Amino acid sequence: MNSTDRTLPLEPIEKASIDELRALQLQRLQWSLTHAYQHSPVYRAKFDAAGVHPGDCKQLSDLAKFPFTTKHDLRDNYPFGMFAVPRDQIVRIHASSGTTGKPTVVGYTKKDIDTWADVVARSIRASGARRGDMVHVSYGYGLFTGGLGAHYGAERLGLTVVPFGGGQTERQIQLIQDFRPDIIMVTPSYMLAIADEVERMGLDPKALSLRIGIFGAEPWTNEMRHAIEQRMAIDAVDIYGLSEVMGPGVANECVETKDGPTIWEDHFYPEIIDPQSGAVLPDGQEGELVFTSLTKEALPIIRYRTRDLTRLLPGTARTMRRMQKITGRSDDMMIIRGVNVFPTQIEELILKRPELSPHYQCVLTREGPLDNLKVAVETAPGVNPQGIAARAAAKLLQHEIKIYVGSSVEIELKAENGIERSVGKARRVVDLRKK
Repeated sequence: MNSTDRTLPLEPIEKASIDELRALQLQRLQWSLTHAYQHSPVYRAKFDAAGVHPGDCKQLSDLAKFPFTTKHDLRDNYPFGMFAVPRDQIVRIHASSGTTGKPTVVGYTKKDIDTWADVVARSIRASGARRGDMVHVSYGYGLFTGGLGAHYGAERLGLTVVPFGGGQTERQIQLIQDFRPDIIMVTPSYMLAIADEVERMGLDPKALSLRIGIFGAEPWTNEMRHAIEQRMAIDAVDIYGLSEVMGPGVANECVETKDGPTIWEDHFYPEIIDPQSGAVLPDGQEGELVFTSLTKEALPIIRYRTRDLTRLLPGTARTMRRMQKITGRSDDMMIIRGVNVFPTQIEELILKRPELSPHYQCVLTREGPLDNLKVAVETAPGVNPQGIAARAAAKLLQHEIKIYVGSSVEIELKAENGIERSVGKARRVVDLRKK
């Protein structure tokens, strides 16, 4: 290799034929089903109740015979009931915050951690990383898995990692200026906050050293991608994952195409189902994304319902299939004048405003033939809903929803405790339209 060549070579599986890939998937799927059945009492009971056995899986399509796994399964078996290895073989355990009930708990063996590092390394390389790059990991190193997974992958790839917990934007910008990282891994909404702060400091975001942004952990649109790319003069690529399936790095966009995340199918088998019936849909049709782990030891995951809406597309930059960029979830979609709107999209914009609190509701009404959406949101403790700061925040929120979500909405500010509190699952959508 030329000593000046900074390219990072692909793994053989990324270039394998579809036939080779499907054969490997079947072999690994059969192992995963057997492992789950033999070592996890929860899965054994689920399979037995559904009248299926790992031996019934003769081809990939047979996976449809097996029961789904949901977040409820994880919560019902809190803390360690889902695990398929003895606790002393688990090298790391993560628990979610549990704000909507019992936490969900995930765990990893040493081999799981190695797999995770490999797929995140693959993801960063697909994003356009080169030998010698410095990666600023800013997903947070807290309750769940984002920062640590990103960290492993960057180290596995042999890059220089600069970890940062987030939330201290000025210090972060100072580090970016001093260390001159090439790549940042962060949520897209926080990237916007960094850009805002850079401009507030009188600097040009385009002048930063960053070349690539690897964004994930929340739904974001292609419109936001273009806005960030133009503002920052970077390539913005999408990373996907969820802790139950592994963590970040289940799928990642390839920088040369930016046409939806490529799923690392040698480790995670995707299906698209009809959210209502559970029937498996053919590639190209939109529905709910379901994942089965093919190589996980500590917490095998069989047909996990992600609630994310997308469709499977043929591979482009790689043999493996892609999924359409995710901008919402099956259990909370509203259609407002032809625009799909998700509370999570609105939530991420609310949470950027310190004058507002995370307590909100989307209220749907109808005037004649037209649907209207009102976002009722509490101001932060101590902030007067009638005050200048609150009204300015509401105006900005209204503008950002129009820009980033694509829907015109009314904002109603409420005082503290003006929104009903959750008694389990928060009621984010209130539909007052006459049926």
